[in-house]
Amino acid sequence: MDYEITPEEVKAQATDAFTLLDVREPWEFEIASIAGSKHIPMGDIPSRAHQELDPDEHIVVVCHHGVRSMSVTNWLRQQGFENSQSMRGGIDAWSRQIDAKVPTY
Repeated sequence: MDYEITPEEVKAQATDAFTLLDVREPWEFEIASIAGSKHIPMGDIPSRAHQELDPDEHIVVVCHHGVRSMSVTNWLRQQGFENSQSMRGGIDAWSRQIDAKVPTY
């Protein structure tokens, strides 16, 4: 499985086929979010991942532009979450390419 997935590939999959994990800060999540996403800020991932995420599930990690989500994806994979992927371009790309109703910031 590639480390990155495009917004188009995410949209093409049924939302029950994966967990959409938003790792942005709470203030960012309040401005813009993708319906159905699970919010765990990046700094909380080490303490919450094993309690709140299933290592066998497909997890798509999203942030603002894709840098933090790639970092979290790398960490998750090191922890045994083999089916983790970072959404390329983050929520900014989602807003511009998939759903213009999601605000950019």
